[in-house]
Amino acid sequence: MRVGMMLNYSGGFTETVSELSDFERAGLQIVFVPEAYSFDAVSQLGFIAARTTTVEIASGILPIYSRTPALTAMTAAGLDFVSGGRFTLGLGTSGPQVIEGWHGVPYDAPVGRTRELIEICRLVWRRERLDYQGRYYTLPLPAGAGTGLGKPLKLINHPVRERIPIVVAAIGPKNVALAAELAEGWQPIFYFPEKAGLSWAAALAEGNAKRDTATLGELDVIVSAPLAIGDDVTALRDLLRPSFALYVGGMGARSKNFYYDQACRYGYEKEADQIQDAYLSGRKDEAAALVPAELIEKTSLIGPLGYIKERLAAYREAGATTLNVTALSPTHEQRVKDIETIRSLAE
Repeated sequence: MRVGMMLNYSGGFTETVSELSDFERAGLQIVFVPEAYSFDAVSQLGFIAARTTTVEIASGILPIYSRTPALTAMTAAGLDFVSGGRFTLGLGTSGPQVIEGWHGVPYDAPVGRTRELIEICRLVWRRERLDYQGRYYTLPLPAGAGTGLGKPLKLINHPVRERIPIVVAAIGPKNVALAAELAEGWQPIFYFPEKAGLSWAAALAEGNAKRDTATLGELDVIVSAPLAIGDDVTALRDLLRPSFALYVGGMGARSKNFYYDQACRYGYEKEADQIQDAYLSGRKDEAAALVPAELIEKTSLIGPLGYIKERLAAYREAGATTLNVTALSPTHEQRVKDIETIRSLAE
């Protein structure tokens, strides 16, 4: 398995990036930069590209609604250029709260728009003239939809690669099937190896049946897992409770929350209802306390070395090919050591 890391820059972005060289030397292979409604991911990815030499860089994720398809393709080509061919385009839908509240655009047709965005990006990277007639995107704009002066252009620069890897973050069955069909990689959240099949086996099989493996290769399954290795680190699992409570309880409306649905698919319907009730009533500490210990334990790599080895075996058995870890140990030195250890175990 490949080892990656989600960049956590709560202590300061420049300071965090200055430490990346240590993780790079420890064997880190890819770093993911998120984009929600803080600083954009693109400027930060460019900064990281200039400060590193071997580690791959990835958006984790760019929302599909926040940029036009052509700009997304241009941005990916630009980041691939400044990094010397080290960029992976991570895409996702985000959610209605962010897309409609922050970006002010409708949250509609997530599966169809993702499909067309991927197709358009690959047209741009191949430097074909952008003449695309889709259900959601028509390029150039047709007569009556604008001035009528649009031309089918092609990218001026020659990209480093005409096939930049695309990763789709998805947990809903239709979007998971799309990722397995069209993308180089798939990134779920809260990946519970022993229960992953309950949620995604059918969707992955559906997508893989349509997959052009000769072109795309096997699907890279990128799973997130908080990481801390040691005999006295299990208390760090409780640090994850507020995040689980936020996602299951408050990330979306009561009637539309993808992460609540995911917890239910894992068999935690009762707990998910309780977490959501507490969170939406403002009792966030209570919601965090209600998160099942098993869910935290089995979706993380926190514990003694022997336990970590057992969990890695479970991730392999479930089909994970990239570990996207969040290093939680209290010191930088220990976090670097944890990356070094997990890389050696994952080989």
